[in-house]
Amino acid sequence: MCLLGLAMIFVTPACPADEYRNPIIHADYSDPDALRTDDGYYMTSSSFSHVPALPILHSKDLVHWEIVNHAIRRLPPGDHFDVPQHGNGVWAPSFREHDGRFYIYYGDPDFGIYVVTADDPRGEWTEPHLVKPGKGLIDPAPLWDDDGNAYLVHAWARSRAGFNNVLTLHRMSPDGLSVLDEGEVVVDGNQLEGWYTIEGPKLYKRDGLYYIFAPAGGVREGWQGVFRSKSIYGPYEQRIVLEQGGTEINGPHQGAWLTTPVGEDWFLHFQDKDVYGRIVHMQPMRWVDGWPVMGADPDDDGTGEPVLQHALPHAELDFTNVQPQSSDAFENGFNLAWQWQANPQPEWLGEPAPGRLRLNTVEMPENFWQAGNLLMQKFPAEAFSVKTRFEFSPAAAGDAAGLVVFGYDYSWTGLVFDGRGLQLQQRIRNEARDGSEERVVAEQPFEGGSLYLRLDVEKGAVSRFSVSSDGLHYEPFGETFTARQARWVGAKAGLFAGRPGVEEGGNGRTGFADFSDWQVTVR
Repeated sequence: MCLLGLAMIFVTPACPADEYRNPIIHADYSDPDALRTDDGYYMTSSSFSHVPALPILHSKDLVHWEIVNHAIRRLPPGDHFDVPQHGNGVWAPSFREHDGRFYIYYGDPDFGIYVVTADDPRGEWTEPHLVKPGKGLIDPAPLWDDDGNAYLVHAWARSRAGFNNVLTLHRMSPDGLSVLDEGEVVVDGNQLEGWYTIEGPKLYKRDGLYYIFAPAGGVREGWQGVFRSKSIYGPYEQRIVLEQGGTEINGPHQGAWLTTPVGEDWFLHFQDKDVYGRIVHMQPMRWVDGWPVMGADPDDDGTGEPVLQHALPHAELDFTNVQPQSSDAFENGFNLAWQWQANPQPEWLGEPAPGRLRLNTVEMPENFWQAGNLLMQKFPAEAFSVKTRFEFSPAAAGDAAGLVVFGYDYSWTGLVFDGRGLQLQQRIRNEARDGSEERVVAEQPFEGGSLYLRLDVEKGAVSRFSVSSDGLHYEPFGETFTARQARWVGAKAGLFAGRPGVEEGGNGRTGFADFSDWQVTVR
């Protein structure tokens, strides 16, 4: 059988027994970093301004992953992230264990380098602690050396610092909570011919040599570089160890080096896939003359290229969770797949009940680009369907609720109370970030009762809404909509309830929408 990380177990002649196929996760887990523990592997990724932040995934075999936690419940500073901050927030984390404690470092390009810690990745994490304040500090990674010294390397964002393509190294306190100096540039890509946009460093030590794994060349067309030195302060020599080559996998870079208990080496990285976000691949890795070689190396020059399929890691296979969660019966709140667009507010959720998610019709911006109370999930595959049922109890004219597909453009289908009755509508807003107008493209009266909504997404993110009164027979509604990515992230699908564009609460009452049975089917 061939194991596909993106959906389920398939049998296909194109993939022999005991192999996996890339991508292992066809969802937007950008800038992944991971570590091995006694009970398997844990991974985290960039989450930008989506909350809860810093998702934590677990796997026993490096191929099948499930979400088990989030390290951050609210992003600091609260007054900043209480509204959407598209593309800001949590950039490129690193995940490490030291002296029995777990650390995740991340850079916020506007505020500095933070760390959160925990005794157990599945447990409670500390509030984010600011290790080094400043603008443009991104992509931090620590190293606790054999001699007791601790270090932190990071990159720079040109948009805030005015420069990039440089890696800076700091001495760090042994507890990992502060830096002890102003830092020293250890890699300057501006002095290296052909190297640009060096970022995302990960700092390792192997056989007495220091290694900085760092991507370069940009997100869409870049490559994975490795820098090597006998001293942590350099000088470093460099090599490209993974690039697109003759494959269709663009920009393969930025991720995690992992070694299994039997000594196999693997490299997790992302591929930027536009509307689908930055999806996760895994490459076999081996060491040749003190350099890592990733993927396949058909010309034996030390620079690998991505593999589409490969022999499985020698590990205990876990068939119980073949992809990050998506479907949700709302039996105990909502599951770990969901994220808000900003720090959540108590009034967004109604009273919990088994099998029901209640969203209140709170005041919200007319333009959903500015709305924090969208509760959404990542696209789980190239082609998939979503179905849900909801009942609507509006309180004032303008109350609305429904199913939304969100990115630079967005579209939603749902119910609107116009003061006299309910209208079933589809609305589309193109170039939402530029403040364009929302258009009603389909409308018809709705008599009341339960409404079933379905979203079908085909390859290319071509999306179509359908509606039903019984959950069995669906009729297409409105126009086909082609989803787009948002800033640094892929498109999302999810739910909302609110009073868009209404500044006053009308009669003072709050309406609500009760959603149930969120079903996601990957095709």
